[in-house]
Amino acid sequence: MALVMLIFVMPFFYAIVINNISVNMVQRELKEITDYVSNTLANLYFLVNSTDSHDVYLEKELLYLPSMVENSVYIVNITKIDGSGGNASKITAYLKDRSSVAADAWLAPGLKPSPACHSIESGGRAVIVAGCSRNGTVWIRYG
Repeated sequence: MALVMLIFVMPFFYAIVINNISVNMVQRELKEITDYVSNTLANLYFLVNSTDSHDVYLEKELLYLPSMVENSVYIVNITKIDGSGGNASKITAYLKDRSSVAADAWLAPGLKPSPACHSIESGGRAVIVAGCSRNGTVWIRYG
């Protein structure tokens, strides 16, 4: 009787373990994406502020963003801090069809997300560009 019960119960627990491993791998890949976008925006911000010109902005093509993560479309957002006057705090990436699977990366302090270009959706679209202006406004958009 115990052997029959084990045969029926083991696949259930195996499926749970496999699902947890899969979610963990997707979260690690999303973390790499958020780190890449965050580092790119920080580098652009430091480059823009190293000049003496006041009306400068830089953009960089995000070449290493995958179009899909484990056959799922993902969304990348520049997230604001509540009550901070609109300052950006972090980059968040999550799966479109399963928003509980997400990852974050912190941004340099003082950056502000552009109201029009603060979110992108992957999925084989055109080139994705990250940018920053001298006043600290950051954006991500389709190029």
